[in-house]
Amino acid sequence: MKNFGTLAAFAAGAQALVARDDSCCFHLNASGDKTGPVGQLSDGQNRIGDDSLSPAQYCISSDGSITDGNGRGCILTPPTTQLQCDVGATPTPGFSVSPSGMLEYNGSPDFVACETGQNAGLNIYTTESSDLSQCSKVMLNADSCAAPSAPAPPPSTDNNCPTTLSSGNFEFPHLIVPVDSKSPDTASGTQFNGTVTSSISSIFNFDIPQSDSGKTCSLVFLFPELKDLETSSYSFSGDGKIDFAKLIKPADTKTTFNNAPSVEHDLGDITISPGNSYVVSTFSCPAGEAVAYEMKNAGSTDLNYFQDYNPSPLGLYITVC
Repeated sequence: MKNFGTLAAFAAGAQALVARDDSCCFHLNASGDKTGPVGQLSDGQNRIGDDSLSPAQYCISSDGSITDGNGRGCILTPPTTQLQCDVGATPTPGFSVSPSGMLEYNGSPDFVACETGQNAGLNIYTTESSDLSQCSKVMLNADSCAAPSAPAPPPSTDNNCPTTLSSGNFEFPHLIVPVDSKSPDTASGTQFNGTVTSSISSIFNFDIPQSDSGKTCSLVFLFPELKDLETSSYSFSGDGKIDFAKLIKPADTKTTFNNAPSVEHDLGDITISPGNSYVVSTFSCPAGEAVAYEMKNAGSTDLNYFQDYNPSPLGLYITVC
């Protein structure tokens, strides 16, 4: 599962890692618009791209908090959210390392690297603001402490509460919105396709009718083989690893990567392959509510498909029983 207490990643609700004394230690290397190892100044500021600094060591505890190699607590300093490690500071919790080795904060692998205006290198922040200048989007790769991927759930075999579309009792997404980290302020509006790439994730809105009160809902991903499709199609490559998450509120046609709703619950990673159906999560139907779920890359997946419930059904649905 992704919410796993690991390294200096930022994800709430992290669980214990494989490490001595309930901690695990690692180094960080930046990728994205700026690259290079993460080092530290003597005062605990973390820097990318300063060749005079040696790679810094960090350790993450079972509660998702991080300390550096000198035992200083790593915090997000207000109001700019700069990642800094200070003597005597209580470290900020909510970090984690994804199965692909990315450091995350509150489930997001996206950080901001900004010019310091003084010395070489870039400071690290979790959010961009008007107080900062000359900033770039980066991700931080940890060289250890990655949480293991959860095994893919098997196709549903519960005859009392089927999680296929054969019974006809299911909810189709009423809005599919792709968001792209490479075009973070572009709103693509609603689409007919679900897309997952290295930079694009897709948000799905479902409207659960009041008549589903007291019933059981299952979020399922149906992925038939191409030869079984009649009115749909897809392209698929990579390792098939996809992370699913419930968002705090639905998206709309103006949703972009930068203003997308945040994650309420990470539902874990599933490795998909053609010819299978996957039960992502089962829960009491939130009758009368609109809910949103996100599919995003958790490895090297490249997927683009036309959401269609005609034989054979393809895509993300909520089944009801």
